[in-house]
Amino acid sequence: MSLSRKKKILEKRASLEKKIKRRIHDLSHDDQSSLQAVAIKYDKSSSKAPTIVASGRGKIATQILELAEENNVPMVEDPALSKLLSSLKIKSEVPPNLFKVIAEILAFIFYLDRMAKAKKGIRSTFKRLKK
Repeated sequence: MSLSRKKKILEKRASLEKKIKRRIHDLSHDDQSSLQAVAIKYDKSSSKAPTIVASGRGKIATQILELAEENNVPMVEDPALSKLLSSLKIKSEVPPNLFKVIAEILAFIFYLDRMAKAKKGIRSTFKRLKK
């Protein structure tokens, strides 16, 4: 892999790390009424593309985010993407022109999940060795 490609990947990763949030309080929104949230689901065995499963503004957006937080679902703060996705109907697939953006986000979230599982496995192994 070339040096410039590695640099681009690291820059993309750093950009996504800034957007990924685990708690509602980490989001930077001015007030609840301007808050917008869209939830997507991707099941590669049952669909070709990610699907919009929830969308809302204000109090509904807060409820979507609270459910995400309660279920340890990562949140991505991207107002432009949220605006585009919120124009779609619930249960509709993400359009092909947004596949790349969504794929990058999902790939990064899957990467974070793998790292968290690996870290958890190392900790449990260490605890067993310590006993």
